[in-house]
Amino acid sequence: MCPVALHPPLAREIVPHDPAEMAARLRGERHLLFLDSAMRQEHVGRYSFLACNPAQTLMVRGGATFLDDAPVAEAAPAVLDRLLAQGHAPPLPGLPPFQGGFAGYIAYDYGAVLEPSLSLPRRALPELMLNRYDTVIAWDHLQERAWIISRGGAAAIDALAEKLKTRPGAPGRATLAGFASNFTRAAYEDAIARTVDHVLAGDIFQANIAQQFSAAVDAGFDAFAFHGQLRRRNAAPFAAFLDFGEVVVASASPERLVSVRGGVAEARPIKGTRRRDANPARDATLVAELMASRKDRAENVMIVDLLRNDLSRVAEPGTVTVPMLCGLESYAGVHHLTSVVTARVRADVGAGSLLAALFPGGSITGAPKIRAMAVIAEMEQRPRGIYCGSIGYASFSGAVDFNIAIRTVEFSDGQARFSGGGGITARSSPAEEYDETLTKVARIEKAFQP
Repeated sequence: MCPVALHPPLAREIVPHDPAEMAARLRGERHLLFLDSAMRQEHVGRYSFLACNPAQTLMVRGGATFLDDAPVAEAAPAVLDRLLAQGHAPPLPGLPPFQGGFAGYIAYDYGAVLEPSLSLPRRALPELMLNRYDTVIAWDHLQERAWIISRGGAAAIDALAEKLKTRPGAPGRATLAGFASNFTRAAYEDAIARTVDHVLAGDIFQANIAQQFSAAVDAGFDAFAFHGQLRRRNAAPFAAFLDFGEVVVASASPERLVSVRGGVAEARPIKGTRRRDANPARDATLVAELMASRKDRAENVMIVDLLRNDLSRVAEPGTVTVPMLCGLESYAGVHHLTSVVTARVRADVGAGSLLAALFPGGSITGAPKIRAMAVIAEMEQRPRGIYCGSIGYASFSGAVDFNIAIRTVEFSDGQARFSGGGGITARSSPAEEYDETLTKVARIEKAFQP
C-alpha cells in the first residue's frame, strides 16, 4: 500500500516564470527532478515539470528490486503497475499530463535485468530509480501557463509555493576539461569494421556502437550550472536534470522512447544524422543529402519495424500504425530522420509492462535487439549507465512520457561521462561513423567550455 494517503488531485495556477529559474530555487531539495522541454516544436516539447522531495522510491540495484530500501520479491515493472493502480485518479482536464506519479530514470544496464541471458557491463549505479512525486510544478508552454498540481492536498501546494520564494544562489563553475575516450580513432574504426562483419555474417541487421568520454569532476564543479549551459547550447524537447544524490544527470535528448495519452502510445525513433552548418546553403545541402540517403533511410525503417513488433506485444490487435516515416527534425547542432509509430495500448497493460516491452529503445540497440545488445557489449566493453536508457514519468492519471537518454551526461563516482554513437549496417564506413559520433557530442563538449 502507499505509505502516505493520496488526496484527489488539486491544482493551483501560478505565474509561469522560466522553468530553469524555478528549478534553481529548489536546488538542494531531495531528489530534484526537472523534465525540461527547453526546445518547443509543433508536436513535442509542450510541457515541462519540476518536483522534489518524493514520498516513495522504487529502485533496482544489482538486479534486485527495492521499495524505500526494503527488498521486494516482485519485478520493478509489476511493482510500478501496482502502485500506479493504487493511486490512480482521472486527470484534471486541460492541465499538463504529469499530475503526480513516478518519475526518474531507467539505465540502459536495466536491459540485463529484463533479459537475464544478456551479460552487460555494469557499475554500482542503480539500474532503475523512479520516485513518487505527489506534488509537481507543471508548465504548458503553448498556453504560457503554469500550475502546482498535488495529490497531497492544499497544504502540500502551500509548502511548495513557499519553497519557490527562495532566492536562487549564484551558479557555480560549469567548466570541465580533460575528457578522454575509451577508444582511439583506430580502435573505434576497428570495432565498426567488426560490427559490419557481424552484419555480413547474418548475425545482426544493425547495432548501435558508441564511444564514451569521461573526466574527473572536482569539488568546485556545478552540475546544475552545466545543465543551464547545455540547454542554452543544445536546446531539446526531452531534456532533463536529475539530482538523485549518488547520481546526477543532465540530458539534452531529442528523442522519445514512448508516450501514452488517452490510451494511445507513441514512439519517435531517430535514425539518420547530419551536422548543422552556419551557412544556409551548405545546411540545405546537408538536409538534402540526409533525405536522399539510402543507408540512413534503411536504418530508420529497420528500427521502425522493430518498434512495430515491440508495440504489438502490448497493443490492441490491428492498431499499430506508422503515421510518419523518415521525417526531418532539426536541432541546434544536427538534423535527424525521425519516424512516428503509434498503437492503442491494451486495457490490461500498465506503464511498467509497457516500458518493459519497449526498453531499451530499438534505435539505440539495433536489430534483432537482444543479439545487437550482446554485440554492443562486446565492442564497447564499458557500462553505458544512463546513456541510452530513459528518463521520464508515469502519472497517476495514466499518462506516460519517457525519452531515450542520448546527448546525456551522467555524473557519478567522481566522474562525468557522455557518449556518442551511431547505427552500424552493412553500408557503414568506419571513418564516417567515427566522425558522426564527434558531431553528436560536439554540443556537449562546448557546454563544458567557458
